[in-house]
Amino acid sequence: MDVVHGGDVYRNHVKIDFSVNVNPLGMTGAVKQALQQAVEICDRYPDMAADSLKKAVSRMVKTKEEFLLFGNGASELFMAIIHGMEPEKTVIPVPSFYGYEYAAGAGRGEIIFYETTAEDFSDRMPDVFSVLTEEVQLLFLANPNNPTGRLLSREEMKVILQHCRDLGITVVLDECFIEFCGEDCSMLPETEQFQNLILVRAFTKSFAIPGARLGYLVCSNQELLEKIKRHLPEWNLSVFAQAAGCVCARQTVFIEQTAVYCREERQYLEAGLKRLGIKVFPSEANFLLLYTEHPLYERLLEREILIRSCENFRGLSKGYYRIAVKNRIENDILLKMIGEIIWKE
Repeated sequence: MDVVHGGDVYRNHVKIDFSVNVNPLGMTGAVKQALQQAVEICDRYPDMAADSLKKAVSRMVKTKEEFLLFGNGASELFMAIIHGMEPEKTVIPVPSFYGYEYAAGAGRGEIIFYETTAEDFSDRMPDVFSVLTEEVQLLFLANPNNPTGRLLSREEMKVILQHCRDLGITVVLDECFIEFCGEDCSMLPETEQFQNLILVRAFTKSFAIPGARLGYLVCSNQELLEKIKRHLPEWNLSVFAQAAGCVCARQTVFIEQTAVYCREERQYLEAGLKRLGIKVFPSEANFLLLYTEHPLYERLLEREILIRSCENFRGLSKGYYRIAVKNRIENDILLKMIGEIIWKE
């Protein structure tokens, strides 16, 4: 299995996709309408400065416009960060999102993988400080982490940021799933205090628009922002992405409802899986990491249900799976199918 991301519905027959962690409430009607209306302006170039989007997102996240930089998804921003900074040594705790390794691998520097343990997935902060030395220039960190769902508190994050600041290490903090957890643990309020912080988010997951490709970063270090910006293409945001983003930025109530809904459905799904005898790691995100010796990926795919096998994540192995939290009907279907697989084995 060489798939490094979820969502491979193009080469599989899939009716329900649990492999991608997008909002189970789906795309809102207002966003759909904005995308449809954007068709009418496809005969013009998109706004290179993305002024309307910048103003809307600035209000949404309560930060200065000059701290914002937009990309064709978070992945484009990760790549621009690597090319803009050219780090000699980059630390990536694993297991984590493959996109960090992919971006870092495009540079000339060394990648240091810090392997966390199953205990780190649940009840303690990873002791990554042992590899964060003066020789390191960059640290990739996700909060909550993907695929474990582990969420670090703001206090824990401050300890890491202060340690890195003292050593001259820049921290790329991926908060693409933070809105599913509520904003209490976000480091957005600290971006001005920590100039070594590059906070990255995307509209992909929280607003269920992965096909529109829209991400942004927040950083108060203007010199660093300019270096990153130089490695982004002109007109990298389509009229569709900008139109959708402007509408999404006004839907704060929808995001609040999403966090509540995902918490309830995650707890429901977790309880159901545990009743089936499956090991479930604690998660604060809109997905769950599981471990079982039953061949869930293959058996569920036979039933046209796609989940994410995590055996190709660094630090994990065969038997680990990640499933997204979806709506109650789909969650019940998944639990029923897994139950049938276990009883037949």
